[in-house]
Amino acid sequence: MPSAGRPFSDDVVEALHAAQVSIAPIVLHTGVASLEDHEPPYEERFRVPRDTAAAVNQAHDRGRRVIAVGTTVVRAVETVTDDTGVTHPGDGWTDLVIGPDRQIRALDGLLTGFHETKATHLAIVRAIARRAGPGCERLVDDAYDEAMASGYLLHEFGDVHLVLAR
Repeated sequence: MPSAGRPFSDDVVEALHAAQVSIAPIVLHTGVASLEDHEPPYEERFRVPRDTAAAVNQAHDRGRRVIAVGTTVVRAVETVTDDTGVTHPGDGWTDLVIGPDRQIRALDGLLTGFHETKATHLAIVRAIARRAGPGCERLVDDAYDEAMASGYLLHEFGDVHLVLAR
């Protein structure tokens, strides 16, 4: 289940459109992507349409943020983004692992669930924070500590949070 999108009711989507927030679709074939114990995620099938790639590039050209809804979206969009930060249309299977050796190139934020602290998907959250500047990864760790101490829920039916790089 692509769970990061659960909060997007019809009313939320209408409010986003009213606030002039654009929503660009991609196709995801999700599965068990986070094995939760430092293993790399499984490959996932995706399709980033031409219009969506163009919307990502236009947003950046206009100084606007591009926010992914879910770690699977991050993997898909980053798979078709080149070293200069230009996103291209594409489809296939992604085995991309985001972490210290592969930084985020196209995205400025992420709406995602809370992941196990050993999950490789938490590295995606940290990579978004890293784009914000030195010390911001520590803010993610502090936020996770506070969320866990406050009883926030993990996984597909848990809570979601927004991490912005700028």
